[in-house]
Amino acid sequence: MTALDLSSPVAVVGTGTMGQGIAQVALVAGHRVRLYDAVPGRALEAAEAIGARLDRLVEKDRLTAAERDTACERLLPAADLADLADCSLVVEAVLERLDAKQELLRALEDIVDEDCLLATNTSSLSVTAIGGALRSPGRFVGLHFFNPAPLLPLVEVVSGFATDVTSATRAYELARAWGKTPVACADTPGFIVNRIARPFYAEAFAVYEAQGADPATIDAVLRESGGFRMGAFELTDLIGQDVNESVTHSVWQSFFQDVRFTPSLAQRRLVESGRLGRKSGHGWYDYAHDAERPEPHTAEEQQRPAYVVVEGDLGPAGELVAMIREAGIQVREEDEDHGTRLVLPGGGQLALADGQTSVEFRDVVYFDLALDYRRATRIALSASQDTSPQTLAEATGLFQALGKDVSVIGDVPGMIVARTVARIVDLAHDAVAKGVATEEDIDTAMRLGVNYPLGPFEWSRKLGRNWAYALLDDLHLRDPSGRYAPSLALYRHAYATDKREGSTS
Repeated sequence: MTALDLSSPVAVVGTGTMGQGIAQVALVAGHRVRLYDAVPGRALEAAEAIGARLDRLVEKDRLTAAERDTACERLLPAADLADLADCSLVVEAVLERLDAKQELLRALEDIVDEDCLLATNTSSLSVTAIGGALRSPGRFVGLHFFNPAPLLPLVEVVSGFATDVTSATRAYELARAWGKTPVACADTPGFIVNRIARPFYAEAFAVYEAQGADPATIDAVLRESGGFRMGAFELTDLIGQDVNESVTHSVWQSFFQDVRFTPSLAQRRLVESGRLGRKSGHGWYDYAHDAERPEPHTAEEQQRPAYVVVEGDLGPAGELVAMIREAGIQVREEDEDHGTRLVLPGGGQLALADGQTSVEFRDVVYFDLALDYRRATRIALSASQDTSPQTLAEATGLFQALGKDVSVIGDVPGMIVARTVARIVDLAHDAVAKGVATEEDIDTAMRLGVNYPLGPFEWSRKLGRNWAYALLDDLHLRDPSGRYAPSLALYRHAYATDKREGSTS
């Protein structure tokens, strides 16, 4: 079954930000669009707001004046639900309350034809639960657009337990016909993006709560080393702390309070204090016009070491060896089975974050994972109270010689980027194993939905088959709460035989 014909009218019920955005997408695609809102006058106001946005598109040469005029002619506010009777698709975007959505959809079911596709834009409620109120839940599907809907390409097409394959296919093809990039997923808490993205926020907050680093430093490391477009603190300030925490709490509750999705107490206190982010003028950061943005911790300049000794294979950080040579620092390589470390002139060691702590070993400094060590502009180092000042200075000087700013954080196992990426990779493998979505759709969803520099499976392949499992296993030994316990899916992936190489790695 293909997408709806352009002659088929489309309705959007609920005229808030998301409702208006979805209506605009359908309108620009060429459909007649009906807008309905239970509050009198809201539909007309929404139509005027959409018209104003189309005007701005004309000003930016993204739409011709003629296209705008014909689009506005196709946009009709509806005074009553009965006015939607001839629509072939109705998308509800009302309040995120199960009872409100069910009541609306039951009313629509009595109005529209039997072949009308019914859809919800819910971001946190169960599509199955919403559709459970319908006589014919097979025609009901989730169409989760991302805000702002006219700009962001991703649409999660969510099949509830009773959704017919033909309905999901129609919705998928419709999203594609509207110029969007659809991904198919089963009805699971958080769908794809809001399920797999939880560690990005949770691990940043956990490092902060452990007093490992301040928000500005954590954000800088995520951006400048991890390659993320924004750090977790600035991003949640943009989203709204109340909104972000609500989604986290919903996913946690829906998974029966699974410890892997436990909300942050620090974020809870922020919400309770009314510091909701940009919209309230203060969140993790102060947005007053005269407020100074805090700077990340950046270490003072240190002398570069004369040489380093490379023991074993540095794995994902292997590129550092060539970079050190290019910086004019002598590299001595030793084929040691017991280590994957750099030995500094003073005898201290430098190792890639692996889920262990500096205090467990004599004179070790850990360095964080980078998306690309050549392009990274900042590297985080982790040291304990037992790390010698000379070792920390030599480690700092080494990365500064490579042109990096250095942030020294507390003795946090897994550091910042490494533990975050490992948990994202784990949740992605777990989701595929449980039939939530395909590897390809998960990678697409995370790149387009939250602008990750790589999809989880792209990252997994880049880092090596065993990397995420080994790091989380180490973390789990140090925090046996279950938060870091690797999933069975990740275990299987780590120890499965690579048929191309005929070995495990």
